[in-house]
Amino acid sequence: MYTLYRTKLIIKHFCYISENKYDYLPTTVNMCSELVKLVFCVLVSFWVIKKEDRQNRTLRCGSWKKFFNIMKWSVPAFLYYLDNLIVFYVLSYLQPAMAVIFSNFSIITTALLFRIVLKRHLNWIQWASLLILFLSIVALTSGTETSQHNLVGHGFHHDAFFSPSNSCLLFRSECPRKDNCTAKEWTFSEAQWNTTAQVFSHIRLGLGHILIIVQCFISSMANIYNEKIMKEGNQLTENIFIQNSKLYFFGVFFNGLTLGLQSNNRDQIKNCGFFYGHNAFSVALIFVTAIQGLSVAFILKFLDNMFHVMMAQVTTVIITTVSVLVFDFRPSLEFFLEAPSVLLSIFIYNASKPQGLEYAPRQERIRDLNCSLWERSSGDGEELERLTKPSDIESD
Repeated sequence: MYTLYRTKLIIKHFCYISENKYDYLPTTVNMCSELVKLVFCVLVSFWVIKKEDRQNRTLRCGSWKKFFNIMKWSVPAFLYYLDNLIVFYVLSYLQPAMAVIFSNFSIITTALLFRIVLKRHLNWIQWASLLILFLSIVALTSGTETSQHNLVGHGFHHDAFFSPSNSCLLFRSECPRKDNCTAKEWTFSEAQWNTTAQVFSHIRLGLGHILIIVQCFISSMANIYNEKIMKEGNQLTENIFIQNSKLYFFGVFFNGLTLGLQSNNRDQIKNCGFFYGHNAFSVALIFVTAIQGLSVAFILKFLDNMFHVMMAQVTTVIITTVSVLVFDFRPSLEFFLEAPSVLLSIFIYNASKPQGLEYAPRQERIRDLNCSLWERSSGDGEELERLTKPSDIESD
């Protein structure tokens, strides 16, 4: 699963062409990915409901409480929607290897939210290792000069699956004169950014760095809130595919709203079609994103966020190697000296997890609608375990 996220970054880097523009509307990729996940989860959900004979209990929404419980899923769906869009910006300004390194900042943001929102405890050695990790990432920013300008020309233009119609060719030819190019949405005003960047010039902080820090916060908030509502109360025993169906429904809604309300998006879809500019890489990106999203959902349901973000570092070396071979990425000496400290801090964090009985997590038992008994731990690495078979009915 962790390789999927890194693979997604590489595919997205392949998808953009020169001057930080894309052949297609990035929102259409996210829309298709959400649709793939929604269709899959809905089909499995119907199979689960039919198998367990829970139509009346699951599908009915006869109270305001149930309605608001469903609306809760709109919050992580909106955060994931923002997260997926920002990543397209990030890869227009950073090499995939540097995006992977700086995305480690999500460990800091996740740890803070992990403690504040989910009330999970970290010992002082774990906090120290997270601080070392943060300082290592900051040090990496002073040793790299990857920016928008040295990435221009590294994009790729691929043959699209569909030939543009006459109306599309006319629309694209008039686009620059009318100043309404959809690709223009994915660039920032150079003068405006130069003024802002002067504040951070002493640490060579680029636009890509700012965007990925914002993306880390949004991604962490989405994952933390998603884990919270997946496991709170009776939600703990609800089938994961039913929960994901609610989440991805709102994901489709927000992406569809973007395509429908923005005039630039509407004009391009009207004149060129929904799949204009899509190619083999964009199709691969759709399915890789969908599989990665489903994998994250299983981790958040049956493990926790800290397991997710810490284990995601395993493929960092792989992506760095690929970037050296494919994207002509040349790491500096500081990169090789500072990057190992990132992995070392991850090792210290995992090695310092308390094992004594005094740190034993509190256990909570919950019985679902089918009288199956489940056990939930409130400690670090929360796991869900079925204690009784579906046919067993025990008294507490």
